[in-house]
Amino acid sequence: MKKIIILGANADIGFNVTKMYLKNNFQVIGTYRKENNNTFKLRKFKSLMLIKLDILKKKQINNFIEIIGKKDFFWDEVFCSIGTSEPIGNFFETDFDIWEKSLNLNFVNQLRVLHGLFKMRNKSSVTNINFMAGGGTNSAFKFYSAYCISKIALIKMCELIDAEDPKIKIQILGPGFVKTKTHLETIKAGNRAGNNYKRVIEFLEKDQIETKFEKIFEFLQWVNKTNKNTTSGRNFSLENDQWNSKELIKKLNEDPDMYKLRRHKNFD
Repeated sequence: MKKIIILGANADIGFNVTKMYLKNNFQVIGTYRKENNNTFKLRKFKSLMLIKLDILKKKQINNFIEIIGKKDFFWDEVFCSIGTSEPIGNFFETDFDIWEKSLNLNFVNQLRVLHGLFKMRNKSSVTNINFMAGGGTNSAFKFYSAYCISKIALIKMCELIDAEDPKIKIQILGPGFVKTKTHLETIKAGNRAGNNYKRVIEFLEKDQIETKFEKIFEFLQWVNKTNKNTTSGRNFSLENDQWNSKELIKKLNEDPDMYKLRRHKNFD
């Protein structure tokens, strides 16, 4: 059985993806910050181990890594489904301590966990790591600065880790609009979210097409089958990229700069 660690296994995306991995005969270790109905449902699976982990607490991170080591859980994959869009609002009107905490949750401590897990990877093959991207890659995502800058930093870290380690395949995917409880943060923010408040309300109230959890899992399985040169170090859009086409695979293999952070329209 292949082994995967899923951070945020009881969150909406993490919960659904975890179930799909379990149904595909993976052995899974998942984390949760707080007990909820999803943790109760997941405990019914025998090939799953759930471990409490508040990613903002270094002591819990160290404890989690120690448990993985003692279990001799040599993982093949890591999938991170942890994140928050808060604080929402004009940068200079937000509480900077909360802004900094958002960076730690969305970026710094995700890497802290990965850094600690690195020595427990399955060294006999190329291991696979997947992060989640967000808005702001190609525009100024107003009023979500902590969330946006964290995701941009994660995109660059994927490229850096890919370049540094030949046995790691690491990529980041932007899932598009997924119906999760994270949108409640925008609704709570109201006018502080700017135009995105109306956009989220319309998305949730109207029968608009959203990204299905199955499509996220399908992408993760596609990544698993591709070689490192094709996907690693890159940022994919689940809804806008033809990631399962032979044409795109050919282009990706030919262009090492494709789907990476680069200056646009440079002059020689």
